[in-house]
Amino acid sequence: MILEFYTERNKSKTYAKKLYAKFNKELSLLQKQSEIGIKTELDTVRGLIVDEFILFYEVTSKMIIVHTLWDSRQNPADRRIK
Repeated sequence: MILEFYTERNKSKTYAKKLYAKFNKELSLLQKQSEIGIKTELDTVRGLIVDEFILFYEVTSKMIIVHTLWDSRQNPADRRIK
């Protein structure tokens, strides 16, 4: 969804592809070091800062669940972790 947004907004897939590669790289890192994200107000959810985004995730015994990707240039009062 976010990649579609940037493709449409920029009328180019270039930036969206860069974001996709960056997020995949960071998710691969989380597979090896799942505790690198910052703690949040929710006990099981952490936030990983990726450029101007925060990737909110939760680690279970079987997988990493990405709850939301937050563009930190937005109003923090509007942030919701789903």
